Amino acid sequence: MRVEPTALTRPAPLGEDARLPAMDVLRGIALLGILLMNLEGFAGPPAMMGTGVDPALSGADRWVDAAIYVLVQGKFIALFSLLFGAGFAGLAARAEREGWALAPVWLRRCAGLLLIGLAHALLVWSGDVLVTYALCGLVLLGFRETLGGLLAWIGVVLFLAPAGALLGVAAMGASLAQDPAWQQTLHDQTVNVQTHVQAQVNAYAHGDFLAATRQRLHDFVSTLLALPINATQVFGLFLVGGWLGGVIAAPSRHARALWAMRWVALPLGLGAMALAVWLAPRIEPGHADLRTCLGSALASAASLPICLGYVAWTLRWLQARPVAGGLRAALAATGRLALSNYLLQSLVCTALFYGYGLGAFGLARRWQLPLALVIFALQLALSRWWIARGRAGPAEWVLRTLTYARPPRRTRH
Repeated sequence: MRVEPTALTRPAPLGEDARLPAMDVLRGIALLGILLMNLEGFAGPPAMMGTGVDPALSGADRWVDAAIYVLVQGKFIALFSLLFGAGFAGLAARAEREGWALAPVWLRRCAGLLLIGLAHALLVWSGDVLVTYALCGLVLLGFRETLGGLLAWIGVVLFLAPAGALLGVAAMGASLAQDPAWQQTLHDQTVNVQTHVQAQVNAYAHGDFLAATRQRLHDFVSTLLALPINATQVFGLFLVGGWLGGVIAAPSRHARALWAMRWVALPLGLGAMALAVWLAPRIEPGHADLRTCLGSALASAASLPICLGYVAWTLRWLQARPVAGGLRAALAATGRLALSNYLLQSLVCTALFYGYGLGAFGLARRWQLPLALVIFALQLALSRWWIARGRAGPAEWVLRTLTYARPPRRTRH
């Protein structure tokens, strides 16, 4: 039976002694992967992100491009999504345990995340994911009583649904291969993507802030049109994350699942990615043949098992060395400031690459890798310094104030 809220059970941010260090470490690792992935869309047109290995590249540029596509692209944004679902499950359990109403707190949190996401998408970078998280997060409220177990498998099915739709497109393409109307549709799609890419190059590489903002608005509308597909995957990951949160909280109780994630899911996912690259190293717009669609479907589906493998090996690392070391502490601090660090990456990178900044748009792929490592190393140092002073991150402060209807207290260290 739920206890009625009192002054002692008034909703409040999670206390420092109740945080899961493993969850924060995983968020920190996810931020590195997201930066490695997003640099392609900062230094080049966002519309071309995740389209495979660029055939125009050679040497070190091609190797870096291929490595990020196989090992990073989609895997760490999936991890971020899983952790979002795990965080919701933890909040729902805490509300039940402490006796306060979850719905108003969560609705305020989603509203705050939506506002931050809109500002990010329209004023900083069009590759924002927060708006999708906020909208999908609203639907999570209806599942707070049933997270875990069977619902996690339903989440897997939802995550795989867009891959299944790609196979349907391949079947349609095979049956309509000689249909002039179908060929015209594919041609129009190719032209539209090329036009979109050129508009992004003009606005982001050469335009001022106003031109870039107009393009971000156009990109945002395009993102909303694709929301049903993206939201299906994201919400599926949220449901899987509701189960994964229990694994992260008590890994010793889930030894069999973690073994399967390390030795079955990860090799399976890597094998699927290898096959995807062999079938279709580049996903070109307007191509609906079997090889392209199957390669794209495999690359999409592989993100989840690879991501789960990464989680399992990270937990193994943390269990093997339970004493907090320098790297683990820095990753945990960075993960605690995940929202601020995510936004900071966009601010720094747009300032570096865009025409109204330093204008480094088009930076070679080989240099994007060391740049990401330098930026992330600075974030590790800054986050640890910030956390040591007991401060919430700027974005976390805003979101918690909106969520709990009062500013968070400063912690002491």
